[in-house]
Amino acid sequence: MPLYEHVFLARQDLSQAQVDALANTATEIVEANEGKVTKMETWGLKNLAYKIDRNRKAHFVMLNIDAPAGVVAELERQTRINEDVIRYMTVRVEEHEEGPSVMMRKNDRERRGRRGDR
Repeated sequence: MPLYEHVFLARQDLSQAQVDALANTATEIVEANEGKVTKMETWGLKNLAYKIDRNRKAHFVMLNIDAPAGVVAELERQTRINEDVIRYMTVRVEEHEEGPSVMMRKNDRERRGRRGDR
């Protein structure tokens, strides 16, 4: 089956529990249509380069998906309907990245750098 990376941005006023619920809903949509989510990462609340629908920040979530194209179309349709999601993007990839994504490695590097300064 084709492999995809699905990233969505949720509104800044949502709690972390609500963001996790959005990610779980996306996972349920994929699994209900014979697909599989191999990895889910929450990148946290980050600043946006520009305002999107009056939001300066957003919660970033990434899902690695192993599913047919029809499942991705349904996932994008449901994401488009949801008012809590301000942007999303799904990209087909040749293979999924092993271990943490670049964004997660970046966060680890920043944390280690701050501790080293003390």
